Amino acid sequence: MEKRVYNFSPGPAVLPLSVLKEAQEHLISLPGVGMSILEISHRSKYFKEILDEVKTNLRTLLSIPEHYAILFLQGGATQQFSLVPMNFLRGSGKSSDYVVTGSWGKKAIKVAQAEGSVNAVWNGASENFKRIPQAAELKFDPNAAYAHFTSNETIQGVQFFEEPNVGDVPLICDASSDFLCRPIAMEKYGLLYAGAQKNAGPAGVTIVIIRNDLLERIPDGIHEIFNYRELVKNDSTLNTPPVFAVYVVMLVTRWLLNHIGGLAKMEEINRRKAQVLYDAIDQSGGFYKGHAAKEDRSLMNVTWTMTNPEIEQEFIANAQGRGLYELKGHRSVGGFRASIYNAMPIEGIELLRDYMIEFQKQHG
Repeated sequence: MEKRVYNFSPGPAVLPLSVLKEAQEHLISLPGVGMSILEISHRSKYFKEILDEVKTNLRTLLSIPEHYAILFLQGGATQQFSLVPMNFLRGSGKSSDYVVTGSWGKKAIKVAQAEGSVNAVWNGASENFKRIPQAAELKFDPNAAYAHFTSNETIQGVQFFEEPNVGDVPLICDASSDFLCRPIAMEKYGLLYAGAQKNAGPAGVTIVIIRNDLLERIPDGIHEIFNYRELVKNDSTLNTPPVFAVYVVMLVTRWLLNHIGGLAKMEEINRRKAQVLYDAIDQSGGFYKGHAAKEDRSLMNVTWTMTNPEIEQEFIANAQGRGLYELKGHRSVGGFRASIYNAMPIEGIELLRDYMIEFQKQHG
């Protein structure tokens, strides 16, 4: 096998090597099936077994109560930006509240405006999205149709470590880039959605977890393919779901349960990994500058710049020579971004840390 590099891409992102090997081993023929996972019918008992297991695994990992449904859809988080207001804002006679902490929250609120009245409870654009709001800064409408936030902003590298307190208003979350990175209090959420391609699996499947009572709020007239109630009724098989992607999510959840030992352990590992890089930034004497406020720094996406931007391309090129790939920051922030999702091994992070220190010695 050709030597693998360390992939710091924000998504699609690194997957556990053991998961890739198992998917490879069984690609031609699933055990006991005689067909490839790419060939089996989504109506078959084989896929139902996969669907049942992945839902059970997610319920175990996230302590999801039985009065929540789990969906595996297509269209990514971007499609959910539309489906959420379509199902819960349209025709409600209410407004919706959005907390905008970065580029993805900005996209979500823009899309929602097509469906009704939208209120930005807090918007960090004026501060270049460097922090998460404090609880005292958030004033939610107690009569809102829902309140929406983005738990982790992939581009800016800021993360919520405590859910906003919205009272009895349904709390809706785009958790795409920190899904399964740590335990959460699922009962606080009305709906949570996440594109799988960061922490949960490959691109192509979006996981939606929805509290069942919200299904009764959905107005008539929404096409069934966009209607959460119909999607739940058909158990994610209203149309052909992304069978292979769901299968890989099943393998990843097995890895989290059996190899890692659950999300509390995963959070411990993630905090140690992130601290390695944040220490390198903080101890650089200003050579490297973190983008996010220290108390809000993401465990998943480490963002930083250099005092001398003229040597950034040299940093990227030399990093690739060491097997460290996809470190260029998003154009809206600049500098660098290391996405260190669950499957990124500590060895890759330590190699990046050592390279950062060496590069500073050469150019500082």
